[in-house]
Amino acid sequence: MMKQQHTSVEAALRHYKEGVGTFTQKLPNVASRFHAFTEACFEEGALSKKEKQLIALGISLATQDEYCVIYHTKGCLDEGASEQEILETCGVAAAFAGGAAMSQAVTLVQECIHELTMKH
Repeated sequence: MMKQQHTSVEAALRHYKEGVGTFTQKLPNVASRFHAFTEACFEEGALSKKEKQLIALGISLATQDEYCVIYHTKGCLDEGASEQEILETCGVAAAFAGGAAMSQAVTLVQECIHELTMKH
């Protein structure tokens, strides 16, 4: 199956949010519990919210989840991560997941950084 190409990062984020909305309408109990769980996971604790977003980005790259790559690159930027911190996270992900993670780092992540920092 060919992966869908997005015209912009914001279009991909909109598409994801629309999908979450539809899923939530159809399975509200599952969605509400999932959202509560993920919110709890990303709360400030021994690790900062920024560190948790960087970890999530690395996992997203390693698992080739394009929506999560976009979402967590934005999360990293929103939590104050620098481009250098984001790119080092990409490097660590590539060390574990090889070329597949690196290909997303040199394309999608850099596109996200460029597009999202233009709006900040």
